Amino acid sequence: MVINKSVNKISVPGFLANGISAGIKDEQQKDLALIYSTIPAKVAAVFTKNAFKAAPVLIDTERVKRGMAQAIITNSGCANAATGKEGYQDALAVSAAVSGQLKIRDELVLLGSTGVIGKRLPIKKIEAGIPKLVKGLHEFGFEDAESAIMTTDKYPKIAIRKGIVGAKDITICGIAKGAGMIEPSMATLLTYVMTDALIDSKALNTVFHQSIDATFNSISVDGCMSTNDTAIILANGLAGNNPLERAQARLQRFRDMLTDVLMELCHAVVKDGEGATKFISIIVEGAKSRSDARRAAYSVANSNLVKTAFFGEDPNWGRILAALGSSGIPLEKERVSLSIGNMLLYSQDCPVNINQAKLKEIFQKDTIEVRIVLGGGDKSYCVYTSDLSYDYVKINADYST
Repeated sequence: MVINKSVNKISVPGFLANGISAGIKDEQQKDLALIYSTIPAKVAAVFTKNAFKAAPVLIDTERVKRGMAQAIITNSGCANAATGKEGYQDALAVSAAVSGQLKIRDELVLLGSTGVIGKRLPIKKIEAGIPKLVKGLHEFGFEDAESAIMTTDKYPKIAIRKGIVGAKDITICGIAKGAGMIEPSMATLLTYVMTDALIDSKALNTVFHQSIDATFNSISVDGCMSTNDTAIILANGLAGNNPLERAQARLQRFRDMLTDVLMELCHAVVKDGEGATKFISIIVEGAKSRSDARRAAYSVANSNLVKTAFFGEDPNWGRILAALGSSGIPLEKERVSLSIGNMLLYSQDCPVNINQAKLKEIFQKDTIEVRIVLGGGDKSYCVYTSDLSYDYVKINADYST
């Protein structure tokens, strides 16, 4: 569970939230969520790079350019992707219904959808649920909102940090959903971050992209990219801190807190990967460039042979070398080394004398670290991934039915 149980009630000054069942999935499951800032907030966002972007992504991409937003309405159970002009108009209708109930400008409403691709939104159900959703907004509603955006997730993902920045106490809280189709440029992932920090728009955009790159763009469950990936941060400034701007030392403190929140969430997403039983860190060091380190790490992280070996707890480390060799980056085999769980397995183009029993024990752990040293430079990269199990196939074999 990612929710910090030491915090009895999760809240962010100036933000309200709620989550209800609108009957999109069924009457027993929450499927409609709303996050609302009591005043317009600065906004930054990152979206999928998939060519078939869902209607809400297309709308949000244009609206965040204005730099301000006040509400995020999200439905689960339907992605509203590959639905053409009709799907786009459906999303606009949802936005209009929310802005009307909240009595705010329509362009201040952002949208998110997650679920099956190729199906139109059940507009009547959503519009009927919005008055109840708005009426039930409250300061401790983030857990309800989180429940409403989940699809195949096994548990909710909420992280919160509090600290002094710019001489004032500030709060940063994030919620996320995601368990499958996780790949760079996020994927099947919705992440919403709320903070009361007062921050310059350009600084917010910079630190958010930096933090996303270090967290949600450094994970992979199955190497698949979705159509709906959305990460949004809203900063309403109600903390009244000294304004955070670029090139300020105190901005680093804010970035560290934000990265901590996102890192906790992205680790939770990997651990909750569909059918996952292992959390695996793929660390590549000694590369000539960060790009090479990244390519090498993802080549290993996305290898189905590597993933299935970890699931089967089969210490077939040769699969890792094979995946590394297929990455396409220049390699000097004699300088490459491979360790798993601090056990050196391969060095100077030869296997090391390996204690197979101890290696088997490492593969039986829930959390495993793979470290690859290329020996050609000083750049590094880390990717967090999971194994590939029978349950992953079962979940995705009948997802739309």
